[in-house]
Amino acid sequence: MDQGFFLLFATVSVITALTLVMARNPVHSALALMACFLQISAIFVLLEAPLLAVIQIFVYVGAIMVLFVFVIMMIDVREAVLQRFLPGGNMAALVLLVLLGIEMVALVLWSGRFSLTQPVTVRGGDQVRQLSTTLFADYLLPFEVASVILLAALIGAIVLAQKEQR
Repeated sequence: MDQGFFLLFATVSVITALTLVMARNPVHSALALMACFLQISAIFVLLEAPLLAVIQIFVYVGAIMVLFVFVIMMIDVREAVLQRFLPGGNMAALVLLVLLGIEMVALVLWSGRFSLTQPVTVRGGDQVRQLSTTLFADYLLPFEVASVILLAALIGAIVLAQKEQR
């Protein structure tokens, strides 16, 4: 039963990710991204990681999606829809996306770390404390780098949203 739900959520997640990339309207892309985030949080629930599921919903679906919607509202959507992001159409982007997906699946299956037959083991104990200690002790530098990248993206969105004053 869990494997069926996982396959359902994973399939819908991949479909919404493809819709996100292929949609011409930025609002439709944002809605597809929100649906993809919700599917990923459902997969976290299946993996018995409710904390990650709630964080996924609050941080990504709540905060990041609000930021994306504000940026979409600040830019001129009619002008942005008329511009082509990739010269030559969407076929090259689709081929690249499929190749990257095949590479990802091959790497996951080849690494031997993940198996489709072994169940996920859940460690007992205080998972929140272990997660926070690991995040802020062992992975502090990547955490701070991610925050700087998000800050740079926010500044870039503000600069792009400003009207030219020439």
